[in-house]
Amino acid sequence: MAGGNRKNELRSLFSGGPIAPAVVPPRAPETKSMLDGPELTAVNSTPAPDQPRASSGAVKAMGLTLGAITREAEEARHLRQALSEGERVLTLDPAAIDQSFVSDRMGDGSEEDADFLALVESIRAGGQQSPILVRPHPKDAGRYETAYGHRRLRAARKLGIKVKAIVRQLSDDELVLAQGKENAERRNLSFIERALFAEALLLRGFDRKVVGEALSVDKTELSRLLQVAEAVPERLARLIGPAPKAGRNRWMALAEFLSSEGARVRAIDEATNEACRAADSDTRFAMVLARLQSRVKPEPVKPEELKDDAGRVYARLKRGKTMRIEFAAGTDDAFFEEIAALVAERFRARKGA
Repeated sequence: MAGGNRKNELRSLFSGGPIAPAVVPPRAPETKSMLDGPELTAVNSTPAPDQPRASSGAVKAMGLTLGAITREAEEARHLRQALSEGERVLTLDPAAIDQSFVSDRMGDGSEEDADFLALVESIRAGGQQSPILVRPHPKDAGRYETAYGHRRLRAARKLGIKVKAIVRQLSDDELVLAQGKENAERRNLSFIERALFAEALLLRGFDRKVVGEALSVDKTELSRLLQVAEAVPERLARLIGPAPKAGRNRWMALAEFLSSEGARVRAIDEATNEACRAADSDTRFAMVLARLQSRVKPEPVKPEELKDDAGRVYARLKRGKTMRIEFAAGTDDAFFEEIAALVAERFRARKGA
């Protein structure tokens, strides 16, 4: 099948051998061919009336398979380009390869990351189909630094196998550009991951132009990313996690709520409670945002104390929607009557002014 031919083609590329031509099976009469790929066959253009309709699960599986085919073809294209430029695919010990000097993902490769576990199982079953890109370590001879392929590197470590890699001389700028390019082509970073990545690059002295190119964003979007990265404490962002469904507008709304120290304390308190920590990343985001959006009762204003020359409190003035004066117990009735008359007189005079 075409899927098997594609895998043979990839294996031939890795081993440096010739690429076997694809064998196209004869097309059955009165059929409409679908995209070639593993687990996909030709289907009759006029299905029999009693043929059962494909279940939603089967349709979903077909979509996943088509996605795998697309990724596989893209990986093969990159590999052909690398080989055509004279680069070789080497087999390296993962222990000799360091991560990139700047992180771009949250929780990448954790045991709770379903995508990562699926990648591990895919490599376990069919091997590593696409090499990672590394450069010779700029400080440690004999070691390497990852430009892209961090997840494949982690998967190889977990499986205890060596990793296929292309070694290329890269400057710091070229490394972060390659790192950002891979994220755009494979699995886009969430908004907060991009924001923290942009901030980290700027803090390391990269020019804004390079940062924008690494993230494939214009100046306006880069400003939004940095605005959120500055407003949202890094600890809070990492407690929440990538929250891929939150999106730019909701992260910007959260950033606006975090303008005061009290709001930041409440946000951290919510993000660290047991229920929030047990939830997934998108739910954690929603819980923190809801906590900040809830109406907070204002603290009661303390009454102002009125004291005599001896420092004794004879009355308390309470300010608010209504103004009140409360005299201390034991105040002489005659004095109270005098004050009441004075207030009435001053009020009439003010009204008549």
